[in-house]
Parts: sequence; C-alpha cells; structure tokens
Amino acid sequence: MPKKPKRPCRMTGCPNLAENGKLYCSKHKGMDMREYNHYRREPEANKRYGREWRRIRNKYITEHPMCEECLKNNIYKPADEVHHKLPISDGGTNERSNLVSLCHSCHMKAHGVLGKESK
Repeated sequence: MPKKPKRPCRMTGCPNLAENGKLYCSKHKGMDMREYNHYRREPEANKRYGREWRRIRNKYITEHPMCEECLKNNIYKPADEVHHKLPISDGGTNERSNLVSLCHSCHMKAHGVLGKESK
C-alpha cells in the first residue's frame, strides 16, 4: 500500500516537508510541542512536564528505543514518546513501572485519539 505524501512544514517560509502525522519538519519539530503546550495543554499539566520529566523521559526512551506496543506484534518501530500507564492526573507517578515507550500512532491510540479506548 502506498504511503501518504509528505505535507509542507507549518513553519512560515519553511520549504521542507514534514513526515506523515507530523505538522513540522525535523528542523522545526520542537514547534509542535511548544504550540501544544501553549494553546492546548492545561496549565496544571505544564507544571508536571518540566525539566525533571524531560530528564526521566530521555533516559527511559534511551533504554527502550522501540515502541513497546508494536514489539508485541513483532513490529520494530522507533519510539517517539513515553506514556504514563496511569496518568499523573489520576495519581500515577514517573516510576519506571508506570512508563511505556510508544510510537506516535500507538500513543494516540492509548489516549483514544484514533477511535480506540484508553489503555
């Protein structure tokens, strides 16, 4: 099955193309998270995802570089994101036992964005 064509980067004036499912090219990929943090994420959540979380996330994804959900199906796909099994807002912690590395599409499925219930 053919892949969808890449889209233009949303950064004004950028001639590069963004990967499928992404809004910005690799040069401007940080803009996507900044936009999300500024306009869509609750202010309380921003407090929980600061420098300490980035340190924990980077260490975890270095140790678990493949999507753990895809690996269950023998699919080898790099992990892009680290997910809390039990959300911090529901009493979860940043303990390793509460974390799982996921690719973007599996992370969206975990949050029910792609039409599936939360895991």
